[in-house]
Amino acid sequence: MRRFLLPFYLVLSGCVPSAPSDMPSRAQTTSIDGNLPAVKVFTAPRPTPSYRANSDIARDFLDLAFNLESGRSLPTLTRFEGPISVRVTGRPSAGLGSDLNRLLHRLRTEAHINIRQNQADTANITIEAVSRKEIRAMLPQAACFVAPNVSSLAQYRLARRTSLVNWTGLKERKRLSIFLPNDASPQEVRDCLHEELAQALGPLNDLYRLSDSVFNDDNVHTVLTGFDMLILRAYYDPSLHNGMQKSEVAKRISPILSRINPRGKQFAPRRLTRTPRSWINAIQRALGPGANQKERIRAAHQAMQIAVAMGWNDHRRAFSHYAMGRLNMSVDLKKAREHFSIAARLYGQDPSTRLHAAYAASQLASFHIAEGNGEAALEQIGPHLDTAGRHENAALMSTLMLQRAEALDLTGRSSEARSIRMDSLGWARYGFGPDWAVRAKVREISSLSPLKRGRG
Repeated sequence: MRRFLLPFYLVLSGCVPSAPSDMPSRAQTTSIDGNLPAVKVFTAPRPTPSYRANSDIARDFLDLAFNLESGRSLPTLTRFEGPISVRVTGRPSAGLGSDLNRLLHRLRTEAHINIRQNQADTANITIEAVSRKEIRAMLPQAACFVAPNVSSLAQYRLARRTSLVNWTGLKERKRLSIFLPNDASPQEVRDCLHEELAQALGPLNDLYRLSDSVFNDDNVHTVLTGFDMLILRAYYDPSLHNGMQKSEVAKRISPILSRINPRGKQFAPRRLTRTPRSWINAIQRALGPGANQKERIRAAHQAMQIAVAMGWNDHRRAFSHYAMGRLNMSVDLKKAREHFSIAARLYGQDPSTRLHAAYAASQLASFHIAEGNGEAALEQIGPHLDTAGRHENAALMSTLMLQRAEALDLTGRSSEARSIRMDSLGWARYGFGPDWAVRAKVREISSLSPLKRGRG
């Protein structure tokens, strides 16, 4: 779900959490003349390994595997047994096939899961590509979702108020469906694919305390991370099986992690405190649907107060400030900048939050560009371009590149600016989708510059 505030606000796809439910889902994330260049795509993945201690990961595993996003608990572990087959139906968008192939290859090589694509009606997982309108008719706040025991949206429509699609009653995963939008940007479709396929295979929960995972409702990470692949590999370890209770899994998860993740022994445990429901509710009120501006700001302020009271100095405290920054863009730019600066400082303290830091840097760079300070904007943007690329975030990367182009113009380096602006467009087409959206993004960032403000 995208929110448009002032031109200073840079649309960063997929960063708005939605209200929790029992159905794993993903919340809805200079003029250029002539034809735009071809869509650019990512090739070789560069996942960042987990920097977490195995004892912390064991705790994370149990909380992810035995709870739903809504907070309801699951009685037993459920997963697929044996080889897993995946098919695609509906009206898939052009890039879905290649993104699915890359993801399945990663699951086989990194998570050691025996999963392959075929088009048999008996496939374990059906990925049905439908319109966003059809998805919203089922779950109004979801951009995509996964449901058990059905093979089509038509089947889900008939069964959605029955126990058939109730995850808490599931004993084993044999058949389920993922519903993806076919009229969204390539990046949004891919992001949905990664998160929903991960939840179709493994954990159904999200945890705000995870800084380096797609299993987090802040939606900063959009492709499966090294941590996520480790969780899925543990989930399909031979020593676990369907029907195991939490206490049984708790006895086995530490030996599993010692065997598959020996590097986890070198890190000191952080033992991050649990995230209270009051903070989660406040963040969802601040950034989710259904509240007016005053209510949003009040909720964001409440989230920040809770973060301070909890003694946090981690990414959750930073996200509280980031939310305050976003919401103040339309009412108090000075205050917004202060909150973005605090968020950037906190994010910068932890290597697992480099992507978060890139988002904060993009916001701060917009202020420097608006002030005509190209050098400061370049300094702000520079360290984060590779981070956006490493995490395969084309929307963020093209935004940073367009900002860099404006900053170069401000410093008189117009030739470099033209080159990087043109180079950004292929990534923008992947990140933002249709040509009109790409052109709108270019105009939005161009309008920040005092050299161009007011033109057209």
